[in-house]
Amino acid sequence: MASSAAQYWPDEPEPLDLASAPVPAYGTGSLADLLPTLVAGQGVPGFTAAIPELTPADRNCVFLVDGMGWEQIKAHPDEAPYLTSLLAGSRGGTGRPITAGFPATTATSLASVGTGLPPARHGLPGYAVRNPATGELMNQLRWHPWTPPKPWQPYPTVFQLADKAGVATAQVSSPAFQTTPLTKVALSGGTFLGRMTGEERMDLAAERLAAGDRSLVYTYYSELDGAGHRHGVNSDAWRGQLMYVDRLVQRLAEQLPPRTALYVTADHGMVDVPFDEDSRIDYDEDWELGAGVALLGGEGRARHVYAVPGAAADVLTVWREVLGDRFWIASREEALELGWFGAPGECDERVLGRIGDVVAAAQADVAITASRNEPNESALVGMHGSMTPAEQLVPLLEVRS
Repeated sequence: MASSAAQYWPDEPEPLDLASAPVPAYGTGSLADLLPTLVAGQGVPGFTAAIPELTPADRNCVFLVDGMGWEQIKAHPDEAPYLTSLLAGSRGGTGRPITAGFPATTATSLASVGTGLPPARHGLPGYAVRNPATGELMNQLRWHPWTPPKPWQPYPTVFQLADKAGVATAQVSSPAFQTTPLTKVALSGGTFLGRMTGEERMDLAAERLAAGDRSLVYTYYSELDGAGHRHGVNSDAWRGQLMYVDRLVQRLAEQLPPRTALYVTADHGMVDVPFDEDSRIDYDEDWELGAGVALLGGEGRARHVYAVPGAAADVLTVWREVLGDRFWIASREEALELGWFGAPGECDERVLGRIGDVVAAAQADVAITASRNEPNESALVGMHGSMTPAEQLVPLLEVRS
């Protein structure tokens, strides 16, 4: 009886078992495995097909829709009839999604896509992480404060290697992204073509696919994610964006040149976090969580916690006690051993210090906000970053010509 009473005793919630966190499928079915699989099928040396369900094509197109998770498509068949018709053929006809990687966030996922490497190796393990060289937080999406891109992410991109091997390679995206450090480290190689509207991007992507006997084209659309952040994934604004994306995908699919495979995927899904004190834990107002912490990194649903020297064990204990029933809370070593950032034992030396001493990944519809230091991020309705199916599972919808 005593144990069952303790189970429901509100002051002592049972901490989540770290083994229950659904770790990304690195090496067999994650975003990092997509481009290596495609270019292996095009005969680019040095790559193997990591996602065995996919059939090689001479021409490959990846259309990445920011924030369009697998579960969100499934929940909105009326808004996305064309995408819905493709669900059964996802991931080489298995009807299954792939995983984004951890954290499920744009900077990390785009680097995983472009380099074909997991976060533990490409070194962009979150939205904002500590730069060990300066001791400051570095926002990897905005690249602020600026740090030299090449030492931060030294590996060549799959696009660069495909281009070198004679595959006609292009990225078709917003002109605003052409010169950003994130584009440079994650998506460079071949030709960057900036176009303002979604329609222009689809038409140009189709054109570029036909530019070579073997081609690799990447195109991107960001506004669905913005609508989800500002208004939530059940808002009219978000649904309207999904309807627009549905039309864009169909527009591109109808223009594919012969021998082409189009893959529609995403960098992450999204979770709406309720606006109440239990769901949004304000780090800036919680002295207990702040004790012994030098820097709070990451984002609301995937936090990197950097302890002052000597305090890491205490910080881990307190965070587990306070948040362990709603977040998977691991030490850096545990997170790496469990394969959160890549296969165990695969972390590059330069990346270690960028990962928090403590890593907190949300399991419930909750977030750790920071009202003073992150007022804008703390006000968002939709959030992402963790390993739950709603944010981790992304489509790999396929159209072939």
